[in-house]
Amino acid sequence: MSRNDSTDDADELLARLRTLTAQARERAELQRSLVELAVALQRGMLPGEMPVAPGFDLAVQYSPAFHGLNVGGDWYDAFRMPDGRIGLSIGDVQGHNIEAAAFMGQVRVGLRALASVTSEPGELLSRTNDLLLTLGADLFATCTFMRLDPSTGVLESARAGHIPCVWATADGKSGIAEDEGGPPLGIEQGQEYPVTRYRLSTGGVFVLMTDGVVEGPSLSLDDGLDQVVRLAGVAAVAGMDAGSLAAAVIKGAERVGHEDDAAVLVVGHDAADVRR
Repeated sequence: MSRNDSTDDADELLARLRTLTAQARERAELQRSLVELAVALQRGMLPGEMPVAPGFDLAVQYSPAFHGLNVGGDWYDAFRMPDGRIGLSIGDVQGHNIEAAAFMGQVRVGLRALASVTSEPGELLSRTNDLLLTLGADLFATCTFMRLDPSTGVLESARAGHIPCVWATADGKSGIAEDEGGPPLGIEQGQEYPVTRYRLSTGGVFVLMTDGVVEGPSLSLDDGLDQVVRLAGVAAVAGMDAGSLAAAVIKGAERVGHEDDAAVLVVGHDAADVRR
């Protein structure tokens, strides 16, 4: 082999390396753009402010995933309904991509829109389930929807395949809500969702969350829920505000061991506000 042949081979190798490097940069830029689009979709579809009700404190914490295209469809929402009560929802769409983020927006908007027709949590989930199936998507979502009556402190809850809520009272009691629940939204028409009633006593809290907060490779679901039960119990006894409890719960999600969306929604009955 001549020296010229060797030089030509080296030049060809360098040219191939430059081509591969350029292609890798293009793929990385496309992936980054897709992640930015999914994050923008998430942020644009989530509420900016919580409704205000005398004697009650609402707080949220949300930590989206940013690894690869692992940006999914966890959401939270809280809004005033036509009958004066407050609608609360939290949920998780199957999958971690732009389609999941877009489907999350459809679920959240569907819940809000149908709440103007019925505010009864079980019927609302049933109607939303049927609506989603008409869209022809191949995705499904888990969800908890609660209706809070600020005049009585009554919470009515319906659950669609979602992890249970956690509660705590100011006298030191705490636990996991034991409502029956139904299947996830978007799987089969005509599903029914039982409703369970709770009363939020003065100084008490309810914690709604997605599974990214309590379950993963490093933490089982039972252990994760127990962790939140302990946090909620301490917060209620200490008179901690809803915002501080939400921050503590999302901080505990670091023990889960994977990069997934994580959302927390805390409802507290503010004893200090009641006394004023």
